[in-house]
Amino acid sequence: MSGDIVVLVAIVILIGLFSMQHYGTDKVGWLFAPIVLIWFLFIGATGMYNICKYDTSVLKAFSPTYIYLYFKRRGRDGWISLGGILLSITGTEALYADIAYFPLLAIQLAFTFFVFPCLLLAYCGQAAYLVNHKEHYQDAFYASIPDSVYWPMFIVATGAAIVGSQATISGTYSIVKQAVAHGCFPRVKIVHTSKKFLGQIYCPDINWILMLGCIAVTASFKKQSQIGNAYGTAVVLVMLVTTLLMVLIMLLVWHCHWILVLIFTFLSFFVELSYFSAVIFKIDEGGWVPLIIAAISLLVMSVWHYATVKKYEFEMHSKVSMSWILGLGPSLGLVRVPGIGLVYTELASGVPHIFSHFITNLPAIHSVVVFVCVKYLPVYTVPEEERFLVKRIGPKTFRMFRCVARYGYKDLHKKDDDFENKLLTKLSSFIRIETMMEPTSNSSTYSSTYSVNHTQDSTVDLIHNNNHNHNNNMDMFSSMVDYTVSTLDTIVSAESLHNAVSFSQDNTIEEEETDELEFLKTCKESGVVHIMGNTVVKARTGSWLPKKIAIDYVYAFLAKICRANSVILHVPHETLLNVGQVFYV
Repeated sequence: MSGDIVVLVAIVILIGLFSMQHYGTDKVGWLFAPIVLIWFLFIGATGMYNICKYDTSVLKAFSPTYIYLYFKRRGRDGWISLGGILLSITGTEALYADIAYFPLLAIQLAFTFFVFPCLLLAYCGQAAYLVNHKEHYQDAFYASIPDSVYWPMFIVATGAAIVGSQATISGTYSIVKQAVAHGCFPRVKIVHTSKKFLGQIYCPDINWILMLGCIAVTASFKKQSQIGNAYGTAVVLVMLVTTLLMVLIMLLVWHCHWILVLIFTFLSFFVELSYFSAVIFKIDEGGWVPLIIAAISLLVMSVWHYATVKKYEFEMHSKVSMSWILGLGPSLGLVRVPGIGLVYTELASGVPHIFSHFITNLPAIHSVVVFVCVKYLPVYTVPEEERFLVKRIGPKTFRMFRCVARYGYKDLHKKDDDFENKLLTKLSSFIRIETMMEPTSNSSTYSSTYSVNHTQDSTVDLIHNNNHNHNNNMDMFSSMVDYTVSTLDTIVSAESLHNAVSFSQDNTIEEEETDELEFLKTCKESGVVHIMGNTVVKARTGSWLPKKIAIDYVYAFLAKICRANSVILHVPHETLLNVGQVFYV
């Protein structure tokens, strides 16, 4: 086939592959095992056939002597050729991403007794063929295939290339998801496609960006050697970074002896730096592509992380003190209009700065104010009865509450009135139980202490129940969710209080409860407004030019194109109120 037809077919295959991703990794990856199995059997058998038919003496290549003779004979050209030789091992490392869900022993056995022997037979077979057909050095693989199995091999090879690409795509989704969770990447839509495996996800935005990038590279380069140089550069850099990370793990996690670490580092760097030195000569022949992509990714992640951390620090340090809230009085120093205001915040404790900014610039606030903090936990689902954690802020006359809404990765934060109805139902339940427990709660210290312990225990139990087969998620949970609770602003589950203590009721309690519930119902009928902060980050006057460009242009552009909180939380647009504020870094 001509080069143009090959490029066109490759683009069509790429479009088809990326269009299938929304079905999920488990749906696309089920083809992996049979195709790769057949592929390795084919190349192993073909290699053995060529060795027996053309030249069995190529097996002498296993002797290290020929490595020395090769470099002695070729000199500098032989050293540069390491950049091409590196391609003989690229692709095999991608298999780890595809079979990562299998036990460690199965992976070790598969690579040692199946993958490795088949690869050795394949390359030795091509070498035996080239001994008698030196003119076919550019297409030795397909030229060495017997005519009787050529087209089956061609189809299986194409299928293996497609399935092998799935590892890179899935790996990209996983890296983006972790970067978003750590605040190092703009918010993108992440869809979990499997109930059993947390890592099987789909990112629509990243998927189409990857597709366009792959098509651009395929259509622009057209030559296999340039794409190979780009791939080789990426692989050798990954090998170096992996070795550096392994050294840190051996020292800080495994606490290995320094001599063992030194031996591992020396042997690994000797091999990898040898290849890296050869790859440098290929930078201008396609190797620059992964470097440019890495530089752009680093810029985006660095700018986003810097601005996100500064904005979070601003919110933490500018929280409104409880003494300031108490000093405002029951009306908060403003006109309390009928209705319920849901103030969204990322803080699980304390009153956010957005609230003080809101009441400073507006003369009125709703009769009932609920600070809503939405947390996404690394579990499949959060039961409805454990989803909302409610706490009152200040005296009853303030009508202020806090609600932490917890969702698993498969739970949907639904639109319309579903979220409002469930939240207000839990709020009513909290008021009812709180009213019942007041006569027997002689000490506020007891209430706070119990709430802290129960909330943390409940959270740990929730993670354990949803992930009894995935113990590693507990470590991830600690970095993703802030469950620190202060004694001044405690979050408590309404159901936990109801199950913990039995209370007596009298007519006074019932009347007080009825009055507050009726007041809440009246406010709901008056309307529910969703109040969200819209913080604009800008560089301070007098900042360096690079910082101004990074904050005022790069971060501003990323913040504009990333998914807004109102979209992620499915806040109805007709009841949304954005409160703008500017933060200078």
